[in-house]
Amino acid sequence: AVVIVIVLCFTVYTSVFTVDPEERAVVLKFGKAREQLVDQGLHFKLPFYIEQEYKVPVERQLKLEFGFRTAGNETRTQYSQTQYADNSFAAESLMLTGDLNVASIEWVTQYTISEPVKYLFRVRNVDQTFRDMNEAVLREIIGDRTINEVLTIGRGEIQNLAKDKLSKLCEDYKLGIVVNQVILQDVAPPE
Repeated sequence: AVVIVIVLCFTVYTSVFTVDPEERAVVLKFGKAREQLVDQGLHFKLPFYIEQEYKVPVERQLKLEFGFRTAGNETRTQYSQTQYADNSFAAESLMLTGDLNVASIEWVTQYTISEPVKYLFRVRNVDQTFRDMNEAVLREIIGDRTINEVLTIGRGEIQNLAKDKLSKLCEDYKLGIVVNQVILQDVAPPE
């Protein structure tokens, strides 16, 4: 009787799942994705991991931070300016301009996930790929401008051009991501 109760409980545990309002779920059956995404609510699937669900926050606006990290956001947002162990903080914020000057640039990219199947299964490690694409695009744009353009009048143009180039790359790579905004937070000469 105990074994039957355990098997029954495990069957129920592996066949029921919930999807939050801001999420959509992709259900795989023997490793192949279903055609339809699963909307919010309580749902059933085949038990014993015959079907598996992967939840993706499609309604949430996500962000990547470059040159700084948000440490906390209780009543007042706190930012971390510490150097990371692999020195990636310094590496991602320092850029060479077209007139061979160095600028320290901190920026945020805001995006949403538009196609969960592509986001999950089209590119391996999509988050790191998208982060690398951001750095490459901004380095290319900053490298074509003088330090005066970067520090003063060219910020709006740089933001718009970065958003357009990132959107095109996301389409080419089929990441399932829509770039909403690229915001230059702080542009300054390095210390």
